Amino acid sequence: MKIKSVNLDQVAGFSSQFPNDNFEEIAFAGRSNVGKSSFINSFLDKKNLAKTSSKPGKTKTINFYKINDKFRLVDLPGYGYAKVSKKEKEKWNNLIHQYLYQRENLKEVFLLVDIRHAPTKQDKEMYDWIIDSGFTGFVIATKYDKIPKTHLKKHIKEIMKTLNIDDEGLIFAYSSTTSHNKNVLLEQVEVIINS
Repeated sequence: MKIKSVNLDQVAGFSSQFPNDNFEEIAFAGRSNVGKSSFINSFLDKKNLAKTSSKPGKTKTINFYKINDKFRLVDLPGYGYAKVSKKEKEKWNNLIHQYLYQRENLKEVFLLVDIRHAPTKQDKEMYDWIIDSGFTGFVIATKYDKIPKTHLKKHIKEIMKTLNIDDEGLIFAYSSTTSHNKNVLLEQVEVIINS
């Protein structure tokens, strides 16, 4: 699949602001410091589309990106966010919950984890929800360029063990710096949208 056009279609701080149409959606979930914005910018080949920050938890809304006027990629607020109030956390949790549980357009959810560390308890909870909800269970292991290539197998095995994954083919090691595995992921997205 070639990405010919990308538009920030909608920014939603409330469920009433979700786009009201039939475009299919693929969502990306992950911890607030996993590099989700960097991944989206790299994957869509747009430098400053998703705002990156040295302070985790920058994304406080659900951002809908329309791709090729055919489908949407959806950037969910990061969980495990650091310095925000309890009230703010609850608001984000409710927003994510409403999107994941009620959105009929949602076709697949990818979980992003940091390849350098074992997935956290919250990652495991999110992954279990993804599986229990009938989604495939794809994982994007970000920051691949930050580990020695000889350690890749070890880190992938750690992710598989922690998240209880049997099929190594569900995990994509990704680097936002080098775009490692970008074409493979683009093909996977195309398969999902066309299935």
